[in-house]
Amino acid sequence: MKTSPSTHLRNVQNDPRLLMWFAIFLMVTMYVWSFFLTPRLLQPAYILPFTGLFGIHLYLHTRVVWVEKRPGWLVGYTIIQGLLAFGITWLSGNVGMVFCLFMALVGELLAFYKVTVRGILATGYLVALAFTNFALLLGIKQAGWFVLGTVPTIIFVGIYVILYTRQAEANARARELLAELETANRQLTEYAARVEDLTIAAERQRMARELHDTLSQGLAGLILQLEAADAHLAANRPDRARGILEQSMEKARGTLREARQAIDDLRQPKGHNLAEATEQEAERFTLATGITCEPSIELKAIIPEATAETAIRAISEGLTNIARHAQAKQVSLRLAEAGEELEIEIRDDGKGFDPQAVQPGHYGLLGMRERVRLAGGRLDIQSEVGKGTCLLIHFPLENGAQASIPGGEDDAGSIKMKKQAA
Repeated sequence: MKTSPSTHLRNVQNDPRLLMWFAIFLMVTMYVWSFFLTPRLLQPAYILPFTGLFGIHLYLHTRVVWVEKRPGWLVGYTIIQGLLAFGITWLSGNVGMVFCLFMALVGELLAFYKVTVRGILATGYLVALAFTNFALLLGIKQAGWFVLGTVPTIIFVGIYVILYTRQAEANARARELLAELETANRQLTEYAARVEDLTIAAERQRMARELHDTLSQGLAGLILQLEAADAHLAANRPDRARGILEQSMEKARGTLREARQAIDDLRQPKGHNLAEATEQEAERFTLATGITCEPSIELKAIIPEATAETAIRAISEGLTNIARHAQAKQVSLRLAEAGEELEIEIRDDGKGFDPQAVQPGHYGLLGMRERVRLAGGRLDIQSEVGKGTCLLIHFPLENGAQASIPGGEDDAGSIKMKKQAA
């Protein structure tokens, strides 16, 4: 993950190790200044142990992050660093070294222990060593000055370190939350892409159904009507043929309107009166095929618009399939309320078929299946070769039909094809 320069600067400023390096800078400055204050430190007998102890003390400071990750080492670290500070101060003879080394250690250990029993004990241990150093350098009579100077300094250092540590922890937590937010954002982007793919697939299927319900059904009806008109003309019945041609032209105009509407706005809601639309479908079917189809409609409840539209499409597709394939002589169409369901029955006495052996390329049943399932309904197909076909469609009426998610249920569970016994 790349960070901008401003973000990197903020991270550096909030790095807890910055406090440690600042303390080391002050210690090195005090180390150099000690040679000016105490010239005897330049003698080999002093400079070697002084520099050696100081170097070890600084090295341990640089390893503080390593020690922090191993809490069991903190006690030893505290004891060793306190003794090193005591030895360095005693060798240097510089009272300023007392405050520089020991106050840096107090701040560092308070950052580890916080204001706890261990933190208080560690602070007490370091203060005792510092007091001893102060007494050795200036005498016990000057110890009061040490107390007056040390107590406020410890309080200030403690407050500063605690506030600094809390700020560093808050910034670290903020960076963690930012990383989690970026991860969540990346996951949401991936989920959005998947939803978009699923939406496109569902839209393609819906467009295929719409085009089938408009162009395919309309053209199929026109072909049947034209064939009927041709048969009447061949039988010298021009009046009958003219009536069918008028119906064909009206059907062609209606199909054109539906196709344009489907292309312009496939999602545009349309109002439907289910009873009237069913009667019109039955009338067109009878006029085009000559097969009697008297609808039986017993509806009292208000049919939801989405359910009504799906029901009309299913009825139209069912009658079109009968006209094209069934070779029936009689058709019955029934709409009724069965409890909290709308029940549609389309029955014919045609040649029938095996529902399990539908040939590929016949999209009528596929379109009915998907449309009914998406409207929350179910479709039962009962048919046998030589004994006609019965389509039973059920839609829930309570609170309207609820569309299901494409692919959200098993097709075998949404469409039951029952083959009657011979």
